[in-house]
Amino acid sequence: MNQGLGVRLPMISALACVLRFAFRSVFLFLFIVLLLVPVLMLANHYQGVNTARGRQRADKTRMRLARWLLLFFGIGVKSRGSPSQTPVLFAANHISTLDVLVLFSARPMGFVAKAEIEHWPLFSFMARTGGSIFHHRGSHDSAASVTATMAERLQQGHCVAIFPEGGILPGNSIRVFHARMFRAAVDSTCPVQPLMVRYMRNGVIDEGFLFREGENMMTNIVRLLARPGVEADVHFLPVIDSKDKPRRALADAARAAVIASYNDKPVDD
Repeated sequence: MNQGLGVRLPMISALACVLRFAFRSVFLFLFIVLLLVPVLMLANHYQGVNTARGRQRADKTRMRLARWLLLFFGIGVKSRGSPSQTPVLFAANHISTLDVLVLFSARPMGFVAKAEIEHWPLFSFMARTGGSIFHHRGSHDSAASVTATMAERLQQGHCVAIFPEGGILPGNSIRVFHARMFRAAVDSTCPVQPLMVRYMRNGVIDEGFLFREGENMMTNIVRLLARPGVEADVHFLPVIDSKDKPRRALADAARAAVIASYNDKPVDD
């Protein structure tokens, strides 16, 4: 390759990242200021009607909002498989800050989230509107309370989603699924549906979307605003019956299904 061209290509790439970040962040800011809160309030209004139609309209509004927010990051979502139409505990791998938006855009579900988010401006409002359950990590009392709330939600006919790895860590390996997070499925006798998410560009996994060493939620979001567009591949895997199964068996079965799907070749439309 011509030496001058070799020097220019990284410069052009860096300039593209800067321009991409500037363009997206400006429009994301305007969207947050002008539309985000009114749309969330509309979803809350529909939810407050407390009818099947009201809840359906609330879910559709939240799903639409999730898709709009993903557009600012250049993310399209392709959903595969059949999401359960009955109460289920979704168990998904966790590789990016944007996983929650990606999964919710494919199927309404309430997430178990770390307690810190409950005190973050705007993020708290978004999480509560989406039906999040807040958990204090390392607290036995919090874990018991969260499990009871999850089981109650499942018994009431709702879907609950967990990230059984216990958080986002750098790298693309799918870590051990913590068995204690599956107790709500056992207690409520609701099935578990493994759920795989990965970010694809040009037919391969885009490792630039993976969480990096030393990143936090905000630095990850800022970096992703400058990344080229990707397609989020969401795979709803076969449901696992929880009846008479120990938590460890459920966790291992869900993890094995997610790993197999994550490492599989992408499916063409």
